[in-house]
Amino acid sequence: MKSTYQYRLLPTTNQKITINRWLRVCRFWFNRQLGERFKWWEQNRCAINSCPLISYLPELKERPNYYSQKKQLPILKKDIITVKWSEEKLNLSEVPSLTLQEVCKRVDKAFSRYVSGDSNGKRSGKPRFKSGNRFRSMVFEGGGLSIHSCSIGGKYLYLKTPKIGLIKVRMHRYLPDGAILKQAQLIKKADGWYVNLRLDDPTIPKFNPDKIVPTWDNSMGLDAVLYQDDYLATSDGEKLSSLKSFRKSEARLAKVSKRKANKKKGSKARRKLAKRESREHQRIARARKDHAYSTAHKLLRTGKQVFFHEKLNLKGLSRKNKPVQDDTGKYLPNRQSAKAGLNKSWTDAAFGQFFSIFNHIAEKAGVAVIEVNPSYTSQLLCYRDKFVFNDCSIREYWDEIEQVLIDRDISAAINIKRVGLDEFPTIKRRKGKPVIVDSNTDLISKEVLSIFRDLEKPAL
Repeated sequence: MKSTYQYRLLPTTNQKITINRWLRVCRFWFNRQLGERFKWWEQNRCAINSCPLISYLPELKERPNYYSQKKQLPILKKDIITVKWSEEKLNLSEVPSLTLQEVCKRVDKAFSRYVSGDSNGKRSGKPRFKSGNRFRSMVFEGGGLSIHSCSIGGKYLYLKTPKIGLIKVRMHRYLPDGAILKQAQLIKKADGWYVNLRLDDPTIPKFNPDKIVPTWDNSMGLDAVLYQDDYLATSDGEKLSSLKSFRKSEARLAKVSKRKANKKKGSKARRKLAKRESREHQRIARARKDHAYSTAHKLLRTGKQVFFHEKLNLKGLSRKNKPVQDDTGKYLPNRQSAKAGLNKSWTDAAFGQFFSIFNHIAEKAGVAVIEVNPSYTSQLLCYRDKFVFNDCSIREYWDEIEQVLIDRDISAAINIKRVGLDEFPTIKRRKGKPVIVDSNTDLISKEVLSIFRDLEKPAL
């Protein structure tokens, strides 16, 4: 099984100078390749609505690709390259060849996703030329890469890289025994250098989720709540709290950003505040990621073998409202100011990142994580075929027949579990209203009601 371990690098002053110089060379090589592709794209195309009837068509040039651009490296390494706009001298021969070839792969991947899309057909935006703030990593691989442990206290290890030698690494967690080092990615962050060690651990077998048969007892449903201080609701009747890392740091971040914007561009004071602003963003991202890991581990400690969660359309949930116009063309209020706060909350919750982390951790633990269609799961009672929560403002429902208080989010989590177990009723829309066609809700009503009755019992 392949996994990535991140550690903090502790390079010496000379090593920092070398790594920064190599990063500058890789950034130049990235922008040069991207410029060649854009130049070919412009010279071999014209707009369909402005093409003249009689014109001279130049000879078509060969389209740059990964192999043709990689062949330029031996020629460029022979001489020192001078950057035109800054008169900076760059030597491509001092950077390992495999590192420069990985930059070629990065350009090819970014441009192919822009032109033809990925494996799912989704196209990315137009690749941009990288500045020093946007190009912050480079990859080492090959025979000159290895790990050497240090016997002094067991707190450090050394990463041997080509042409640099041993770089000190702070070891806050132990590497798995028997793991094989495939790649090392050096990343420049706001507080220093880090390394991602990409390992292949043959001792961990490949997980096959199809071997696990989900049942009512070994599975759990998860509902994304995003209401007040609640983050997730489980089908066992528990609610997990949210962190809201951006909301808590929003005022402090806005204060630093405002001070930075008032400083002169290029000044020392502005660079100092920009570094402080990046540290604030780093704290927010780290707190959010730590919350995702702690929440994922808490769910795995329940001992369940299958977890069902709703398939969220995060782009649609955080999209702006469409503008509204009257007959004269005047723009009318579209409640975008209220939607902006909701969009910020969805972004701060980072459910996409959480489910990605949860899926990775569960795979290592031999647990299946399955996403299901959440249609009507938040509206229908989980133990009776009745639509109750038709409005988002309805958070609870008192059942006079069963004499029990039903929480909307926990009911939705149980319904998600029912969808995963194929026990959710079939619902169709007739004349604009949902109608239940086929249902077996009565078979599990006793198990579901027992969950809500246990919630009403006082904790011992």
